[in-house]
Amino acid sequence: MKNVVIAAGYATRLGELTKNFPKPLLQIGRSTILGRMLDDIDAIPEIDEHIVITNHKFAHIFEEWAKEQHYTKPITIVDDGTETNDTRLGAVCDLLFAMEKLGIDDDLLVVAADNILFFSFREFIDFAKQKGTSCIMCHEQPEVEKLRRTGVVVVDEEMKVLNMEEKPAVPKSHWAVPPFYIYRKEDLDLVRHSVENGCGKDAPGNLAHYMVDHTVVHAWPMSAGRFDIGSLDTYYEAVKKFGE
Repeated sequence: MKNVVIAAGYATRLGELTKNFPKPLLQIGRSTILGRMLDDIDAIPEIDEHIVITNHKFAHIFEEWAKEQHYTKPITIVDDGTETNDTRLGAVCDLLFAMEKLGIDDDLLVVAADNILFFSFREFIDFAKQKGTSCIMCHEQPEVEKLRRTGVVVVDEEMKVLNMEEKPAVPKSHWAVPPFYIYRKEDLDLVRHSVENGCGKDAPGNLAHYMVDHTVVHAWPMSAGRFDIGSLDTYYEAVKKFGE
């Protein structure tokens, strides 16, 4: 299984802090946002490589960072060739770019690079192995306004996804979808042809929505919470809460 980190955004909401530096490599205590995530994922036996897809503006920074890491699994940096927020490929196209460039034909763990998690991806991978399908994560979100700004799924008693909507005006459940996914090797052909068949390009949730409509997908209820670093305020809050 390959761990694919989507890290090609420009984090414009963080202003000067990320004008010339990638958000995933911002410091949190003695580590970085991405480093904290990889510390967990690297210890999972099924994972055999970390693939970080980034943009041309920040690729050299990720390359230098990768040289200094000592994970047990190799790190591959993929440069998508873009240099501005206006020319970005979008998360789905970045994943497809990395798959084609590296000839990936393996189970994929696909993660966004800007969260601090309070659980292990080991649980998510075990759930996917048990179900034998591609999988997404979900968590209960009681606030309707927040549900209107994210992906929302309807599931059955076995956590099979029956329906998924992106940013619904009228959410059909309280199950919100964070940006973490497992796509089985058997489903990669669907992934490869998703955009040409109408899948949205920008948010990683667009691909999850497409997959729900075209194959069997299960949703793992997160066993604990996460801290989403999406603005200057949340970054400084993370530094205060989690920095050693």
